Amino acid sequence: MNTKIPSFKLANTIEVPQLGLGVFLVEDEQELTQSVLAAIKHGYRHIDTAAIYHNEALVGEALQTSGIPRSELFLTSKVWNDAITYEDTIAAFETTLKKLKTDYLDLYLIHWPSEGYLEKWRALEALYEEGKIRAIGVSNFEINHLEQLMQEAKIKPMINQVETNPYFQQTELHDYLVKQGIQHEAWGPLGQGKGNVLEDNVIQELAEKYQKTPAQIILRWHLDRQVIAIPKSIHETRIQENREIFDFHLSKEDLVKMASIDKNQRGGADPTDDAWLAETTKMSLSE
Repeated sequence: MNTKIPSFKLANTIEVPQLGLGVFLVEDEQELTQSVLAAIKHGYRHIDTAAIYHNEALVGEALQTSGIPRSELFLTSKVWNDAITYEDTIAAFETTLKKLKTDYLDLYLIHWPSEGYLEKWRALEALYEEGKIRAIGVSNFEINHLEQLMQEAKIKPMINQVETNPYFQQTELHDYLVKQGIQHEAWGPLGQGKGNVLEDNVIQELAEKYQKTPAQIILRWHLDRQVIAIPKSIHETRIQENREIFDFHLSKEDLVKMASIDKNQRGGADPTDDAWLAETTKMSLSE
């Protein structure tokens, strides 16, 4: 067994494992269970889900099956865009707890900066102050969303989870988060299979140099930027491979090479697309 996955410390001193398992689009019970149990077997303790993933209940069951004490896990979920009011958000949170078979979350995020996110944040602050959430944050927030939120907030977001990969490095947002003391967390850290980032010549050269796979080079790059990475996989060999990144670092020169391949190429939805965000508020969790 490898050594324990190291952590980054949030502004409130809560520690978050630097590497987690994402379960986006994994709705098949067998695949989900195998994925979570394989991750646990290989030392992962950080699991990231969301209400809209339709698999919180399966994650909860898999974690109970694993036999790992709840106190050793770092469990994240996200409130979906159909929750617009304070009351909606509290109700969504309670549903998430029931599905995950737990009485608290380690991290709860506002999934997108859609209608009502200021009210949602007020609810997250209340739940945090009640001790039902150990850390609160946002996902897919741009700088303007964060600035508007922080004008109203009593508590600054502790994490912003955003699409980040070598072809979409989020440099301006990353620098802003560092200045604000908000932890940058990457979803789709390997590029989601879009844009052929794993085949990039620079990444291939670094894989050869360090005797690692392209995926391992990319994940190490995230961590060397002080970014939490949440790769998704349903294959045990890849889950294990993704975890084997703690025995090396990229040199400063190689980090510069990685910076040079940024294409500012978004692969997922755009959080500045107000029409898309408006549509998602009508998308209920039952769909």
